Amino acid sequence: MIEIKNLTKNYGKGESRFKALDNVSVCIKDGEFVVILGASGSGKSTFLNVISGLETIDSGSVAYDGRQLEAMNEKELTKFRRENTAYIFQQYYLLPHLTVEKNIKLGAELDNNKDFFPLIEAIGLAEKRKKFPAELSGGEQQRVAIARALAKNPKVLFLDEPTGALDESTGRLVLDYIIQLQANRGFTMIMVTHNANIAETADRIIRMNSGKIVGITENTHKKTAYEIGW
Repeated sequence: MIEIKNLTKNYGKGESRFKALDNVSVCIKDGEFVVILGASGSGKSTFLNVISGLETIDSGSVAYDGRQLEAMNEKELTKFRRENTAYIFQQYYLLPHLTVEKNIKLGAELDNNKDFFPLIEAIGLAEKRKKFPAELSGGEQQRVAIARALAKNPKVLFLDEPTGALDESTGRLVLDYIIQLQANRGFTMIMVTHNANIAETADRIIRMNSGKIVGITENTHKKTAYEIGW
């Protein structure tokens, strides 16, 4: 269980001070797939960064099964993220001097996972596993970043627009694979997107606007990645 209480996050100072999160509270259950919807500037990416421990908060609390993130020092927080979470960013953050296989292996090694090759096959990059990032398209690089995060076998997976760089066919394939893996392994998955169609695949939808949660919807009729619009 992730318990989020009265989160507030500001950027800037004085007249340029901007409230990115405004007293946000919600609970996310273990094994739940949650989509956070909102327009650009609604606070959804800041929310994801804060609850994943990538950014600090000004006030409020984030607790994983009672463990308070804000009470951890930098060393403790780094250890917690390494052992419990993975993050798929909009940017790829691949190491340019490592091949596809070795970039993915970096994530696998954090969990002593020696059986990560099926991930490379599942995302359609088996034939390019010896290629370097500069030899890949943007969509292929994003697939490598996704596989690297999944190879870590996280307890909680955070995703920020994971299919944004993918064409429809590849996007559906990758999204379907992530959803099936989440269902089979039972990890918690929290995804930020502006695509309302993708939200139809989630257990619950959290809508944000102006740094606040403006609605929470239980999805009683979940669709697959191949049933939604794109």
